[in-house]
Amino acid sequence: MVSTGIDLLLADRIWLAVAMLHRDLPDRQDFSREEIRKKLTDSGLDMGLKRTSIHAHLKEHMVANVPPSSTRYRMLYETRPGYLRLFRPDDPVHPLRQIGKLTKHMPEREKVSPDYFSLLDWYDDWISKQPPPGTANYDDDPLIRLIGSGKHIWADEHADEYVENLRREDI
Repeated sequence: MVSTGIDLLLADRIWLAVAMLHRDLPDRQDFSREEIRKKLTDSGLDMGLKRTSIHAHLKEHMVANVPPSSTRYRMLYETRPGYLRLFRPDDPVHPLRQIGKLTKHMPEREKVSPDYFSLLDWYDDWISKQPPPGTANYDDDPLIRLIGSGKHIWADEHADEYVENLRREDI
């Protein structure tokens, strides 16, 4: 799907591959570096690229929350060791990536083939649907669901008295 008329930067190729993964697998939060490399290959975006260059981009050049090396792009975000997703504007950024002018977080429309415009549009829509920071959905968190459970146990007495009574019973 790579257009021969436009020479895509490596960072843009990787971003497009990760966007394709997100769009194709909307239930996934992140992707391993190997999954991203495979998507680059499967989509034809890896033509003429060195594996070492791809590795460096996936490890540090593009990742917003790790120290920068030569570039300060904010195109990807490491969610856990070895797993990445697309950067969201509300994501925390490594302090050294905050110095100077705003850094790149997605490909420039003028520099990609029109074949990929739908991915750029998809990204704009995707980030607009993300919850604001601090409003994560905890409905699926088993520990959060426990809040308030067991309150009937000491409903008739203060918690300190309840503990003291338990201690007396063990004697």
